[in-house]
Amino acid sequence: MLGPVRHFAVAAIGRDRPGIVAAVTQDLLRHELNVEDSQMTILGGHFTTMMIVSGGDAVDVGALRTDLASTGRELNLEAISVEEVAAAAHAMSVPTHIVTVYGVDHPGIVHAVSAALAQCEVNITDLNTRLVVDEEGASGANGDGGEDLYAMMLEVVLPEGLTVRGLDSMLEATRRDQGVEITIRALEQEAA
Repeated sequence: MLGPVRHFAVAAIGRDRPGIVAAVTQDLLRHELNVEDSQMTILGGHFTTMMIVSGGDAVDVGALRTDLASTGRELNLEAISVEEVAAAAHAMSVPTHIVTVYGVDHPGIVHAVSAALAQCEVNITDLNTRLVVDEEGASGANGDGGEDLYAMMLEVVLPEGLTVRGLDSMLEATRRDQGVEITIRALEQEAA
């Protein structure tokens, strides 16, 4: 690609069905945009994607938005957007550790854990959650009034000087306040 390069964030969400990725990326290709980085998944029966795409200086953002909106209507998407973003000014953060959180579901777990990590200057590079529904309901297998469980896995970058033991100690109040188990383990880096 000759000349200045522009970057855009493209996001879409809609009820899951075959063909969403093909249709959205066809619009991007038509506008000579390259998908550089993307995350796509199904959450609660809804397909969601976030992509960082790049193209030349001549990209017509208005026409791109129009085409994506048309595709969104054809696919019955609930939302589709494109916004210009600054190119990454520094190298991407490479996760160094995985933090796993597990406990009885209740509002506030994601906030409490992410706030505690932010206070320790730990950067979250990826976060996934799952609600494990107790199919047996109030009668539970043991008669204990079974409860839904919440699981969260975060890939993080520990700041220089913060050890696993130090972070583990700083998360103790969050464990106690939220009634969750939190474990931290180092990610094995691939040899270069």
